Amino acid sequence: MKRLFPFSYLVPVLAVLVLTGCPKQPAQTQAKAPAIESVDQKVSYGIGYNMGTGLGRDDALKVDVAALVAGINDGLAKAKTRVPEAELEAAFTALQQKMAATAAANAEKQLAAGKEYLAKNKAKPGVTETASGLQYEVLVKGTGPKPKATDTVKVHYHGTLIDGTVFDSSVERKEPVEFAVTGVIQGWIEALQLMSVGDKWKLTIPPAIAYGDRPKGGIPANSVLVFEVELLEIK
Repeated sequence: MKRLFPFSYLVPVLAVLVLTGCPKQPAQTQAKAPAIESVDQKVSYGIGYNMGTGLGRDDALKVDVAALVAGINDGLAKAKTRVPEAELEAAFTALQQKMAATAAANAEKQLAAGKEYLAKNKAKPGVTETASGLQYEVLVKGTGPKPKATDTVKVHYHGTLIDGTVFDSSVERKEPVEFAVTGVIQGWIEALQLMSVGDKWKLTIPPAIAYGDRPKGGIPANSVLVFEVELLEIK
């Protein structure tokens, strides 16, 4: 039998849903479930729960639960598909197009919001902007040496989006990190070589020297990134 729909959409979705682990149960009352005791039952429930959680995040798709369950049951039973293959492929193609259009619109909104944020931030006292568009503010002045491009450094950092959403933080993990100066995004590469050991700076990094127009984990496309970075040591 030919494949029934484009795996270019389905496989990444299922991989993320299954491999990211089970999220915590929401506080609201859950429908009464059958006994979930054996390993197979627990894994089956975990796959279903993660699938539901992930699909629920996607605004481009309004999941019909009855149709979803029918498809799972028919697939497990190796039954003939109820919908012709050509129609399934066309439906998945339409969904991909809808998702792409939504992503492009969101990226444009993010870009516009970022430009406005950068313009306002640049006007604040104490903020310096470099030729690349990197903006920085010295929070604590250190007196140590400056790293070179060939160095490895040890830093503490706290990274947020412009709305304050935290996407990564060694501070919250309470564990500094070490990495090569050139092993990070361009905005960091530039900033680290301007900093002295002991410095703590606030960096505001435009998307052109961050992750650009592609999303990265919890970072939307065209995001301006805001970091507080403390340079602890040159290794």
